[in-house]
Amino acid sequence: MQPSNLHELAKWPCQDIVFCAAASDDSRRLWIGSSDAGVYQMDVAEEKPQRMKLSGEGHSSYVTCLTRCGSTLVTGSYDRKLIWWDTETGQQIRQIKAHDKWIRKIISTPDHSRVISVADDMQCRVWDLASGTMIAEFSDHPPMTPHHYPSMLYAVAVSPDGSKIATGDRVGHVAIWDSKSFETIAEIETPVMYTWDPQKRRHSIGGIRSLAFSGDSQRLAVGGIGKIGNIDHLGGPARLEVFNCQTGERQLELEDNKLKGLIEQIVWGPDDAWLLTAGGDNKGFTSFYNPESGEMFHQEQHPAHIHGLWCDAAYENFFIAAHKQVNHWSMAEKEA
Repeated sequence: MQPSNLHELAKWPCQDIVFCAAASDDSRRLWIGSSDAGVYQMDVAEEKPQRMKLSGEGHSSYVTCLTRCGSTLVTGSYDRKLIWWDTETGQQIRQIKAHDKWIRKIISTPDHSRVISVADDMQCRVWDLASGTMIAEFSDHPPMTPHHYPSMLYAVAVSPDGSKIATGDRVGHVAIWDSKSFETIAEIETPVMYTWDPQKRRHSIGGIRSLAFSGDSQRLAVGGIGKIGNIDHLGGPARLEVFNCQTGERQLELEDNKLKGLIEQIVWGPDDAWLLTAGGDNKGFTSFYNPESGEMFHQEQHPAHIHGLWCDAAYENFFIAAHKQVNHWSMAEKEA
């Protein structure tokens, strides 16, 4: 699949902010999490897909993240809950109070047996998918920034071989964990992704917003934003750093001052042939890089900030969760 083939198949405008998306294996059904606290299913194979809200008590605040494991969907929210849903019936299965503060991200392990969540209580927690039981809880992230303000734990990733978990926080600290012992095996610092204004606002912005292991599980890509002049806006360069997981050596350090903002999502391409980053400020972007040289070889601007991106195993279908719209893109060659 060539990034230059990326093109839009459909766009569905909406009035809410869509934070996250995941599709079925055949890319015919799509699930999204919304700022209106709803979790919705869309049959995107239809000419004019309609949203169908999943049934149950549901969430009471922003649905910021979701992951699909076969016929089970798990969603996380600012209401601190994780909710399990049956994707076939659209019914809620269970809900648990999973964290003490806002949930920022959830992912599933490669074998889909576990779900991993991070939240602003600075904890990473591992859950059994079948029962909802918590298996482990760990953190290497202080609850306060060096300037004595609350920190946030935005990002989590699991390696494709299932051996490692990575977590990343507001001040640019990454911890890499052994997924069996849950012991720290490496630490990485990306301090440029954190901006502190000690005078005008006494406020900070930035942080690590995305993490992704390479397909061979040997490298870790870290996404965020570079230094910002006015911390009331996301006017800093989109920043990407890539590290060797074993040595902690930084292999790439890239900034984009053309299409600025947070890197909210990172995807490694087939055989690690390219790196895709997505995010934005008031507008959005998708940028493709050569992970060896750092060369950007394809980029597109999006009309809205991209909060989440899902792609299928073949890297053919891409679904974009954005500010007031959802998009379906394809990297397959266009029909003549």
